[in-house]
Amino acid sequence: SVMGPDQPPTKFAGVEKAQMLGDLWLLCEGRCEMPGGGMMESRMTVGFDPRKKRFVGTWIGTPMAYMFVYEGELSADGRQLPLTTPGPSFTDPSKTDIYQDVLEIQGPDARALYAQLRRPDGSWQRFMTARYTRVK
Repeated sequence: SVMGPDQPPTKFAGVEKAQMLGDLWLLCEGRCEMPGGGMMESRMTVGFDPRKKRFVGTWIGTPMAYMFVYEGELSADGRQLPLTTPGPSFTDPSKTDIYQDVLEIQGPDARALYAQLRRPDGSWQRFMTARYTRVK
């Protein structure tokens, strides 16, 4: 993964526990060792808001004092869920950029998460890829 748009790729490993809360909410608890040392913990929620007819959710993590609030729509093939959120800029934390975490189902026991930053021209720059495999 790349930890910022201008950072070199870095690999690290972690674990995530994902479970449903009723029929509407997915709860994910992540834990990984950060490049350079130290542990990071994160929590993600994803659910469907029938009033908005959109998926909604949040992400928080130990390295930052900011809650990302998601909204998005499932892709036509049902395999990708792009969740868009404003958040602090990598280059100037007093400014806001637009981010997108794309959840992708890759099979019954595998999924991926792609983190992207919206460029000024409207295109997306991927800066992190996380791959998840179910442990049985």
